[in-house]
Amino acid sequence: MPVKIRLQRHGKKGKPFYWIVAADSRAKRDGKFLEKLGVYNPNVNPAIIELNVDSAVQWLHNGAQPTETARNILSYKGALLKHHLAGGVRKGALTEEQAEEKFNAWLAEKEGKISQKKDNLSKAEEEAKAKALEAEKEVNAKREAEAKAAQEEAQAAEAKEAAEAEATEEKSENAE
Repeated sequence: MPVKIRLQRHGKKGKPFYWIVAADSRAKRDGKFLEKLGVYNPNVNPAIIELNVDSAVQWLHNGAQPTETARNILSYKGALLKHHLAGGVRKGALTEEQAEEKFNAWLAEKEGKISQKKDNLSKAEEEAKAKALEAEKEVNAKREAEAKAAQEEAQAAEAKEAAEAEATEEKSENAE
């Protein structure tokens, strides 16, 4: 029975949400699976990936073949690296402690990159909000200036009309 590590789609139309599963390659995409290894949510930035690395490595040891997208996800979370290091331990090139040390160092570096990306995204979002607020303030200032100018013009027009009305009244009084 050939086993694949692949994605199983869930979620509604336009909002995909995936389970990462080990399944028989003959099963339907969203059908039966042998074990759920994790979840993948591409709807947010950065994408949320929760993966049971040890189970994924165990399936890789047993010969499961990941699909292209699943391979990228396993690589991103370090399951392929852990599988590779375990192969080195089996061959005697590394000890278990050295392999675990290398994996933990890689995880720490990866976590640093992810947190940096999150910080950059939040900083960019704050800058965009600040720019939008400045643009809104400029628009409001222009709108207030236009309203004030229109109000002054209206007052000047009223004063002019009053003066003309007074002048016509004086002319009509003088004519009588």
